[in-house]
Amino acid sequence: MSAGADLGLGLDAGGTTTRFALVDGRERIVAEGQVAGLSGLHLNNELGLRRLRSELARVGDAVRENISERVVRVVGGFTGVDGHSPELARLIAEALAIDVAMVRIMSDIEIAYRGRFKPGEGYIVYSGTGSIAAFIDADGAFQRAGGRGVGLDDGGGGYWMAREALRHVWRREDERPGSWRASPLAAALFARIGSSDWADSRSFFYSRERGEIGSLAVAIGETADADPISRDILRQAGNELARLGAAMINRFGTRPIALAGRAAKLHPIIEVTMRERLPNVKVTFIETSAHISAARLALQPGER
Repeated sequence: MSAGADLGLGLDAGGTTTRFALVDGRERIVAEGQVAGLSGLHLNNELGLRRLRSELARVGDAVRENISERVVRVVGGFTGVDGHSPELARLIAEALAIDVAMVRIMSDIEIAYRGRFKPGEGYIVYSGTGSIAAFIDADGAFQRAGGRGVGLDDGGGGYWMAREALRHVWRREDERPGSWRASPLAAALFARIGSSDWADSRSFFYSRERGEIGSLAVAIGETADADPISRDILRQAGNELARLGAAMINRFGTRPIALAGRAAKLHPIIEVTMRERLPNVKVTFIETSAHISAARLALQPGER
């Protein structure tokens, strides 16, 4: 450990939740918690900036009593960024009242990778609100497939699954109004939205944060045993995530794949489908604690 780095703060910011952990030089967790979902994309508008400042202030309030006069180094993993972001670093430094030089920003998927593999060892396929595959090669270069954003692609992510489910339900309603009552998937979606009216679905989909929309995918996993459409969407998601893994294999050769992310564990169908599509590849589902990995990275020599 770096002698002056008394504490390391790690942030794992995704579309649904932002988790944080503060660890000491012995990698013991001093403080841990979560705030609302954040993204590098929030830098692009005033409303997003207000959200960033507000939620980062909550992180600062939660950890400040443990900071005192000690040196704090930060690694923040954010969806919506491909590397270091001076703007995000500045906002975090302001929230913690520390020198901006103590803050390093990287993509959330890079932190997830480093928490599982050493450079060159394997690939990670991550399915949260969005989806992406990543590989850090032996030279330390970050390689990716997917992760283009939910508006363009991110097939197999929670937002994508939620969109597919709503699209199916409302196409059915076009053909047979009221048919949603016989659909476990539609009933579960409308229960989460709060209404079966199109106006409310429209309002939810076009006005909510992408993480909130992605959370509707939970209804797909919950109804998979009762609704064939749910099972079909989950299989499609598995195919999409397998495609990301195959893209990395085609470019860099066969290596183990770690499947991660909350959306990836909505139902076993996703992992089973991936294994079927990639029969000669070792695919393992992993639980990630990227906020803790980020905190540990902050304390590692050479990370500044």
